Amino acid sequence: MSAPPRYDVVGIGNALVDVIAHATDEFLPEHELVKGSMTLIETERAVELYSVLTGAVEMSGGSAANTVVGVASFGGSAAYIGKVDDDDLGQVFGHDMRAVGVGFVGGGNAQEIPTGRCIIVVTPDAERTMNTYLGVSSTLGVEDLDESVIADGHVLYMEGYLFDRDDAKAAFRRAADVAHDNGRTVSLTLSDSFCVDRHRDDFRALVHDSVDLLFGNEDELLSLYEMDSFDDAVAALRAECSLAVITRGSDGCVIVTADEMLTVPAVPVDRVVDTTGAGDLFAAGFMYGYTNGADLAECGRLGSVAAAEVISHVGPRPLVELRTLRGDV
Repeated sequence: MSAPPRYDVVGIGNALVDVIAHATDEFLPEHELVKGSMTLIETERAVELYSVLTGAVEMSGGSAANTVVGVASFGGSAAYIGKVDDDDLGQVFGHDMRAVGVGFVGGGNAQEIPTGRCIIVVTPDAERTMNTYLGVSSTLGVEDLDESVIADGHVLYMEGYLFDRDDAKAAFRRAADVAHDNGRTVSLTLSDSFCVDRHRDDFRALVHDSVDLLFGNEDELLSLYEMDSFDDAVAALRAECSLAVITRGSDGCVIVTADEMLTVPAVPVDRVVDTTGAGDLFAAGFMYGYTNGADLAECGRLGSVAAAEVISHVGPRPLVELRTLRGDV
């Protein structure tokens, strides 16, 4: 029998630092930025943009990192595996994670590749223009896994955004094997329908062979199974995964098991300010409930509580301790 887990959730993902700066509308064309866009950039461009920003706020980010921070905010225990360089932003990332009680494993030697960052320029109309440099985060491989940490997590949570490279795919499979060898639950978030489009066969194989708990939204599910009908895609999913949670925006979520399909409503908010991080925090609430003995409907409610909090303000992480919103679990 496996020992009791030390952590509720162990996340693996792209370790990025959000660099947020306010600028004038004129700043954008001066630096060849398209308002409201999200662009992947390379090292030289990342260094250039970073150097011209003034008054920037730096804080750790990344999808799975947001999720494990959410778990900690609920009062759960969490750890995170992601690759950073030993540079200023790498220090920021590690400090931020540890400061909120998340154990951080930073991967191997970066070999001169800078820490990944998402440079976010906010104009006076509150529009966010993002330039993402994955940096060393995207080079995570099997050798960067701390298998003792993975073995110590009730749920292993893997971020689909990281799945682009073959080394990362191998790391996901190895991590899943370690988790299962220790009697743990393996979960995956699909992250993005375009990511699914690029790696559909590999995602399908991973879901079929290794995933016990799948997170995704409706668009990602339809992409995964190349279907136009939500009901048909759910039927296909049910044949391959024992538990899945599909979010549908203001319509809440659908929890799919082999025997049933539960619909959990969204928690209403007065005004949606910024949907960034909604899926990340939903997963945090669901897994907090899951690892603390809640039934599936309650897990869905906790996910909706967390998502409602994060979409009520700018930024992908909660501004209040989620444990104060959870009610009795």
